[in-house]
This record gives sequence, structure tokens and C-alpha cells, in this order.
Amino acid sequence: MNVLDEERRHLSHLLEALQRCAYFLDYSERKMAWPLLGADLAAKRKDTELFETLAAINERFAKLQDTLAVAMRHTALLMSEESDSFLKVLSFFEKLGVLESSEEWQQSRMARNIAAHDYETNYEAIAEHFNTLESLSGMLFRTARNLVARAEADLGIQPATGDFTREFERLFD
Repeated sequence: MNVLDEERRHLSHLLEALQRCAYFLDYSERKMAWPLLGADLAAKRKDTELFETLAAINERFAKLQDTLAVAMRHTALLMSEESDSFLKVLSFFEKLGVLESSEEWQQSRMARNIAAHDYETNYEAIAEHFNTLESLSGMLFRTARNLVARAEADLGIQPATGDFTREFERLFD
């Protein structure tokens, strides 16, 4: 297998990983009644199932965003676009209509990074954080869908197995 074939195969696996990440994030988010309220979280502060679901949302949001970033950079590389700066990658995909807004992407990145380093015990702040993640998830889902479509249209590359394609498409019904 030549290097180009190997890179194309790698992207197909990244596209499948995107679908999988979105599917599992959606699953965790559907378990919650949105918007979350700080008073409800405080009242259920020892509810392990609730806080395991919130932890899953945090992790799955971060994993989807990280996987999207890698897949966008790799797609840009295969499209012979400059990918030395992620801001260039974001700008490129915003121009193509894959990404709705570089600013919204950066906002989601900030929200994700804050959660990784914040050990908040203020339940109002915790609720606000998760409500923010939930409000930004749709943008990540749409970006993933647009990237999958763009990779197929421009490069002829589809998700590796299609195992999550049907479930992924249902997110947009």
C-alpha cells in the first residue's frame, strides 16, 4: 500500500470515529432534561448515575471535538491545503461551509478546556457549563456531518465500515 492510500485509509477511520463519537454524545445528552438547573443538581449532588452521565457528556464532547480537529487537519492535508496552523484549517473549512463559524468552534474549545481544568462545586456554574456544552453539540454534529459529506464529494472517502452511518444520520432527523 502506498503512502497516499494509507493516508486515505486513515481518514476513513477518522470519519467513522466522528460518527461514533457523535452517536455516543447524543446518547448521553438524551438521558438529560435540558436545560439543567443548578438547584436540581444541588438536590441530586449524590446521584451517581446523574454525575456519571454528566462526566460522559464532558468526555464525549471533548472526544468529538478532538477527533473533528484531527479529521479536519487530515482532510485539509489530503486536499493539499495548508494545515500548519489550525486557524488556517478552521478558516478553510469555514469557507467551504463545513464549519459554520470559526468563532463558535473556538468558543466550544474554550468551554471544553475550562471543564478539563475546573473542579467547580457551585451547582449553578456546573449547570451553566453543561447547558453550554449541550448548546454547542449541534454545531459539532453538523460539522462532522459536513466533513463526512465533503470528504466523500471531494476525495471519494467514506467512513471505514459504515457501522455508525445509519445512527449518525438519525441525529439530523
